[in-house]
Amino acid sequence: MLETIEKLLVLQDRDRKINRVQAELAHILPERETFKARAAATQAQLEAAKTRVKQIESERKRLEIEVESKKTQIEKYANQQLQTRKNEEYRALAQEIEHCKAEITKIEDQEIELMEQAEAAQKEVLRAMADASEAKKTVEGQVAQLDEREANLKKELAELQSGRTALASAVDESARSRYERLMKSKGGNVVVGVNHGVCGGCHMRLTAQILVNCKSAREIVSCTNCGRILYYTRDMELAAAE
Repeated sequence: MLETIEKLLVLQDRDRKINRVQAELAHILPERETFKARAAATQAQLEAAKTRVKQIESERKRLEIEVESKKTQIEKYANQQLQTRKNEEYRALAQEIEHCKAEITKIEDQEIELMEQAEAAQKEVLRAMADASEAKKTVEGQVAQLDEREANLKKELAELQSGRTALASAVDESARSRYERLMKSKGGNVVVGVNHGVCGGCHMRLTAQILVNCKSAREIVSCTNCGRILYYTRDMELAAAE
């Protein structure tokens, strides 16, 4: 095998590792945000449950104030009854008193319903608190694992990138330039083997002359279809499979 090809294969292997680590790093931030979003969702449910309890309590207090207001009106009407001498006015005031009492009964029924709702809401708060606590604990563990993984990947990436410079410098400048151009368009599969008469990259059948040139290993040979750099080793079959 041509020495330049051997060096390019080593460089390609390094670049593939770098790409793999970079891809893994790129996924860490979305993963972290996904975990945090889960915890935030359970916390939001807890806050909603607490808000519901406050709303019920606020409505209950409003009804209490309304009951007291009705009772005050009843006292007022009762005092007016004591002062009036007209039967018609007395009966009118009595009707107002009965109306207030009926309103109080309705309000008290609403208060009983609110008490039931408050009990259910408090249970929901307790459930939401447990869910939020468990989610927070789980997410903190998951995020901690991601942070550790991220730190390890960054360390690995720094080591890979540091060594790449030396590997790239060892390759002939012309071959390296061709390799770098192909890397931008073909990704991490630039230097490919020839087997059964086809290109290991695009899998198109190669001409007999290209196969001969690959086997001779005297110069860098490229696939006429995709432009990838080709190489041949003894364990590869040059002839196309029947």
